[in-house]
Amino acid sequence: MKTNKKFKNSVFTTLFADPALLRELYGALEGVDLPPDAPVSINTLEDVLFMDFFNDISFEIDGKLVVLIEHQSSINPNMALRLLMYIGRVYEKIVEGRNIYSSKRLLIPRPEFFVLYNGTEPFPDNKIYRLSDAFENTASLGLRENVLPALELTVKVVNINEGRNREIVQRCKKLYEYSAFVAKVRAFEKELGSRKEAIKEAVKYCQKYDILKEFLKTHAAEVLSMLMTEWNWDDALAVRYEEGLEDGVEKGRLAIARNLLAEGSTPDFVQKITGLSLDEIEKL
Repeated sequence: MKTNKKFKNSVFTTLFADPALLRELYGALEGVDLPPDAPVSINTLEDVLFMDFFNDISFEIDGKLVVLIEHQSSINPNMALRLLMYIGRVYEKIVEGRNIYSSKRLLIPRPEFFVLYNGTEPFPDNKIYRLSDAFENTASLGLRENVLPALELTVKVVNINEGRNREIVQRCKKLYEYSAFVAKVRAFEKELGSRKEAIKEAVKYCQKYDILKEFLKTHAAEVLSMLMTEWNWDDALAVRYEEGLEDGVEKGRLAIARNLLAEGSTPDFVQKITGLSLDEIEKL
């Protein structure tokens, strides 16, 4: 299966590409007020598609915390495993150039893991995923139950759909506005029956009512392409899982490519997003 070796850009990751916004977002998620001068450095894994999964946002706060945030529009109980893989690669970047074989203990930032969910399937306001939930039962080996695992990772899943977790979204204006924008896209899609037209109408509506106004003014064309690609990809994955087809992802890439070409995207851009060859794209 072909893979796209480019960083997955989305409306969410583009919106929260500002260190000050990430400081505010973390503070909202944890219910804390960080010092406004606490330095934030973004270390998201770029140009990486690892096991067909992309890393959304990773950043350090004052060298003491490393925060990984994933944005999901589908329910995925495997996020703890995915984030375990991501954090290992992030720590590789953090300790690069330092001697891990030294007799002196290396200090590393404490990790925090979040999934921000805004899909359409019912989901509670908050949920915890633990890596240990995926461990095999070892009772058949005669081992004691309820033994603390040697490895654990805890992910806080937060429902950010409009009207959910009000205390969190009220502490982060951009998160509130993002949730409102996505809700408006879905409302227009239900009304108009066209995702493309729904996004356009939602952009106009939100600009009129000062919802992500400056962001949408600057990134209007990108928002259309990114959201169409992201949601079409989600639909393709849903087909893959529901039908259990081995070639579901490949069919999904072709469907996304057709949609992008229909929207006027260049073959080079379609190749970057889908990982298809130019020959395959030309055939479409």
